[in-house]
Amino acid sequence: MKIKKNDNIIVIAGKDKGKTGKVSRVFPAQNKVLVIGINVHKKNQRAKKAGEKGQIIEQAFPINVSNVMLAVDGKRTRVGSKMIGDRKVRIAKKTGKEI
Repeated sequence: MKIKKNDNIIVIAGKDKGKTGKVSRVFPAQNKVLVIGINVHKKNQRAKKAGEKGQIIEQAFPINVSNVMLAVDGKRTRVGSKMIGDRKVRIAKKTGKEI
């Protein structure tokens, strides 16, 4: 997976197309990423104590990594890799910048 935690991304497909955000968590086994403010659903939460009311909360759910692209300088780009010395680094295909 070429998207990592704390990367800035742009959603390229789905109901949130065009929105940007920061990756807060990555799920490589499911091929999904969690982005705050993207793919938000309303969820009913039960009362935790007697006499307390339940509530409706908004929660961000994971989005498939194929529906997001890395954003470098506000523009979306593909991700490649390059060997610099003895270490492998990610680069932006559009600009050639190191990520």
